[in-house]
Amino acid sequence: RSDYDGGELRMLLSDWYHESVYAQAAGLERKDKHFEWVGEPQTILINGRGQHDCMLGAVTGYHRGIDRRARTCVRGKEAQLCRDEERCLRRSECGPYCPESQCAPVVFDVEPGRTYRLRIASTTSLSALNVQVQGHELTVVEADGNPVEPFTVTDIDIYSGESYSVLLTTNHTPGSFWVSVGVRGRRPKTLPATAVLRYTNSRHPWPGSPPPETPAWDDLQRSKGFTHRIKARRNAAEAPRPPPTEQVNRTIVMLNTQTLVDGHVKWAVNNVSLTLPATPYLGAYFYGVQGSAFDASGEAPDGFPDGYDIDLPPANNSYKTRLSDRVYELPHGAVVDVVLQNADMLRHNESETHPWHLHGHDFWVLGYGEGRYRSERLNTEDPPLRNTVVVFPHGWTAIRFVADNVGAWAFHCHIEPHLHMGMGAVFVEGVDKMRELDVPREAMMCGVIKTAAAVLTPSKPRSPAPAPAPVP
Repeated sequence: RSDYDGGELRMLLSDWYHESVYAQAAGLERKDKHFEWVGEPQTILINGRGQHDCMLGAVTGYHRGIDRRARTCVRGKEAQLCRDEERCLRRSECGPYCPESQCAPVVFDVEPGRTYRLRIASTTSLSALNVQVQGHELTVVEADGNPVEPFTVTDIDIYSGESYSVLLTTNHTPGSFWVSVGVRGRRPKTLPATAVLRYTNSRHPWPGSPPPETPAWDDLQRSKGFTHRIKARRNAAEAPRPPPTEQVNRTIVMLNTQTLVDGHVKWAVNNVSLTLPATPYLGAYFYGVQGSAFDASGEAPDGFPDGYDIDLPPANNSYKTRLSDRVYELPHGAVVDVVLQNADMLRHNESETHPWHLHGHDFWVLGYGEGRYRSERLNTEDPPLRNTVVVFPHGWTAIRFVADNVGAWAFHCHIEPHLHMGMGAVFVEGVDKMRELDVPREAMMCGVIKTAAAVLTPSKPRSPAPAPAPVP
């Protein structure tokens, strides 16, 4: 708290589609030429607010008809958006937005001469984003809730599932300044999102210049440069160091590929596309019925064939991809290294950035690299502790964690369509301790454990229902 005297500001970023997630899922599951990608979002939101022009940006089947004379959408829920805005903007006092409009940008009011902690979190389903505040620098001090060695930038990249704390000092001439949020890593078809940083002593409620442009969407070196600067805070008691390499019990190398399975476009890990069973993993282990709940005949693969060429599409590599709901079983307390290895997609020379998120844990980010994984480039001196990490196109990322949290934990790409298409894995930790978990009596049962719960008794009885409150 000694680093800032102005208080905290919160910025929640998300992307918004006009189509429902159910319609999107149906498109992703179609075969061959009928496959339909979700496309770019219609709007980027800042704290739930954004702007969408019917005549610009991404257009989906939900929202196609446009009456250009009235500047209003013929179909869709936003039918009067353009008319309402234009009616208000004819009043000169409004500035670029109507103050009462639901589409007006979020305004962050700040006092001059103060330092604020700006907490930024991304809950996007697809978009990687870049955030900058016009005329102000940002000092990064925290990533995913963990302290990092401070460094100052003009803008930050943030991927789905990530969060940052940055310090912002209001040392500019009093006024109002744009906050610009633009898409990174994908050719944008979505208008940038905007908010306003407004000094309390400003005479101007809105900025007098256009919003600044965020960096080019395909400037990958800039993204890498920002990511590589994130290190653990030096000499900080609250920044634990990873176990040494000689204590690593298991190394899992995960090849990230886009491929076809029976005509369906899938994402896969080590040529396995994850399918989730009808029975939750945790319940299956708790009642000891995993053999009938999912494929427990073996584990998910620890690596991929040495002969696989990551610079060629899967069709050029003679390794078949299959669907599976197998898991990785990890002894309680095991030290585990995971290497994310990116590769060609269905088309040659195409590879995407993927943000991977681990449930139930923070992990140390040991390093990034180009091409095929090289273990000699790991950083064990000051690796940052995070819960989401990116793997860049045709590159690799290495992490380390301790499997000390009994349960079944998902590890997956945080791009929702990619997860739906199989880009994930499940770590089951402490199988021998699983049946000792204290499961609330109110827990819902489904799949095969719906019956098992009635006839099987775990080693530790489920918690009794709470006693009713005394009647006064």
